[in-house]
Amino acid sequence: MSHDHAIHGHTHHATSARDPVCGMDVSLDAGKPTAEHAGTVFHFCSQKCHDKFVADPQRYLSPAPTKAEAESAGTEYVCPMHPEVRQFGPGTCPKCGMALEPAVPELEREEDDGEFRDFRRRFWGSLPLTVAVVLLAMAGHLVAGLTPAARTWAELLLSTPVVLWAGGPFFVRGWQSIVRRSPNMWTLIGIGTGAAFVYSVVAALAPGLFPDSFEAHGRIGVYFEAAAVIISLTLLGQMLELRARSKTSAAIKSLLGLAPKTARRIRPDGSEEDVPLTHVHVGDILRVRPGEKVPVDGEVTEGASAVDESMLTGEPLPVTKWPGDKVIGATLNTSGSLVIRSEKVGAQTVLAQIVQMVAQAQRSKAPMQRLADVVAGYFVVAVVGIALLSFFGWGIFGGERGWLFGLINAVSVLIIACPCALGLATPMSIMVATGKAATQGILFRDAAAIERLREIDTLIVDKTGTLTEGRPAFERAVAAPGLAEDEVLRLAASLDQGSEHPLADAIVRAAREKGLTLDKAEGFESSSGIGVRGSVGGRRLALGNTVLMEQEGADVSPLAAQAEELRREGASVMHLAADGQLLGLLAVADPVKASTPEALAVLRQAGLRVIMATGDGETTARAVGQRLGIDEVHGEVKPADKLALVERLQKEGHIVAMAGDGINDAPALARADVGIAMGTGTDVAMNSAQVTLVKGDLRGIARARLLSAATVGNMRQNLAFAFLYNALGVPIAAGVLYPSFGLVLSPIIAAAAMSLSSVSVVGNALRLRGS
Repeated sequence: MSHDHAIHGHTHHATSARDPVCGMDVSLDAGKPTAEHAGTVFHFCSQKCHDKFVADPQRYLSPAPTKAEAESAGTEYVCPMHPEVRQFGPGTCPKCGMALEPAVPELEREEDDGEFRDFRRRFWGSLPLTVAVVLLAMAGHLVAGLTPAARTWAELLLSTPVVLWAGGPFFVRGWQSIVRRSPNMWTLIGIGTGAAFVYSVVAALAPGLFPDSFEAHGRIGVYFEAAAVIISLTLLGQMLELRARSKTSAAIKSLLGLAPKTARRIRPDGSEEDVPLTHVHVGDILRVRPGEKVPVDGEVTEGASAVDESMLTGEPLPVTKWPGDKVIGATLNTSGSLVIRSEKVGAQTVLAQIVQMVAQAQRSKAPMQRLADVVAGYFVVAVVGIALLSFFGWGIFGGERGWLFGLINAVSVLIIACPCALGLATPMSIMVATGKAATQGILFRDAAAIERLREIDTLIVDKTGTLTEGRPAFERAVAAPGLAEDEVLRLAASLDQGSEHPLADAIVRAAREKGLTLDKAEGFESSSGIGVRGSVGGRRLALGNTVLMEQEGADVSPLAAQAEELRREGASVMHLAADGQLLGLLAVADPVKASTPEALAVLRQAGLRVIMATGDGETTARAVGQRLGIDEVHGEVKPADKLALVERLQKEGHIVAMAGDGINDAPALARADVGIAMGTGTDVAMNSAQVTLVKGDLRGIARARLLSAATVGNMRQNLAFAFLYNALGVPIAAGVLYPSFGLVLSPIIAAAAMSLSSVSVVGNALRLRGS
């Protein structure tokens, strides 16, 4: 099957529809509500949207925007956590409050990092004020001449810009989450920080409202420093998150960067001109000189050359192209000049198709749902409910000062429920784990990969660059009777000194490593696609394939059996002849990494099912698979085939990891539950994957799985800590112990408990450094 057919045989059908009420994409097979109006069936994301539409269909049936209107509206943006949320232009997700990002980035256009710049400006602008507030709160009583009332007013003045200006976006998102009935972490941050600040403002403006029991160091306790620190830490966390998310488009940008910017077009009169790639049309005649990239998909009409297709097909060795053969855009012409007729341009090229597959695979990946996010909606409702119960309970049954105590206890509930520990629980574990992994040569792109890696049961591995070294290496020489193998290698290397072909480089490198003395080649000439000729030591040598041997009149039958055996082992075979007489064979192959057998044994011992999928021929693939003990082998697979293999295994219920190093692996790496790239491979593979093994050693997968299990366990412990503090602290803050023991948890103790919970979470996360 041709590469082109593999790409275009991947048929796409409509699998989703747009909710006319909220605009979200709805999967057609998700069992969501539907309604028929004017002969058209509409799909809805929820029963709520369905009911709104049925009540007033015309309100939501505005005409669809034209293409021009859509383009004028700007780039389409999508939520990384909820891919069904899309809109034209930047914004925030109505579900989780995260910043939207471009659905498909453009190479020439810089990504809009306005939100990052805004948060950075707010963070650095408010950080000195936050530090000053903390110092005043902790050591202000030591300052001579500073009265308690003056301290309170100073803290109020310093913290107000931090909370209202720096934290403004958080309160807006928190309010939006309430309006949209979609509680999330912003709801908790807004309520918790706002409660601490509002309580402190009331205490500063009207300290007489509070009982004497809430007085400390000559003033009513205030919590301006808690509100300011929470805002500053949240801003810092958002900056780190936005910077990390900006790298998710690097894979597609790397792909787009492969295509050359110009093409050399041959005019009808025979003259040539360089034109922008966007000006190339189907049917244009183009020249591709040695060392240049093929501009578009097409057919060779003149010339012959070895074309390096490894960046797209994963083939480690250049492929000889003759008139009538197909060439793929963005591949590299290594030797001779080619004239091609363009057949596919723009979005129709193989490269463009791969870009679309990577984009689609990235957006179809199920977003990570952290435990904190899952329970946050219920948690905030429960906390607000408890605060209200405490307020009204004290107000109705608490006597003369009941309403004041109710207010204080409600504030205590909200302060102790501030999501510091809840927010730090997962990120701190991830931060420590990623640092620990980096010291072991393992790079995680996101927390989802750490959480998911421990669950994988199936591992698909590419051959070239993953199981093997990924570059041609001399394997052996076979000499004709009466000659030494080293002499065959020496003569071939002497001749190949004048060639820039990767196979020639492997032969010359092997001869020099053996310390063989090379002679100078005279009259060197390269016959593109079949081999080289020249004179060494007064003898006319020819090194190449059987076509070249036929031209030289050399009989290859004496070593035909050995040549076929080498090919079955996956090697490329070249014949060496002198003056028409066969001297021997030289085999160049892609060697298996020394660490691969041990790595596969460790992975099998861990219970993983290992499958090999490679673009190499079936014979080579099965030979390598048999040598490494891999039973399930798929050869001659293209990017779309690898992607289909991952999807098939996922539909069968497997948790699939894909390990590869080439651009051809990018779609499968992006679609897999966990994509694992070799650090020795291409940038596109590493950007598409969630995990990168810096040394390209598969043994790192086993180490990464152990770290994944330890990290997930640590995150669960942290979340348990966070919820335990709230489970104990919130009822006490609400006053449940007062009837029996006369105990009321003041906001001072609430703030201390809040800080203690955060310290516990951080301390527990740091234990991962020793795992």
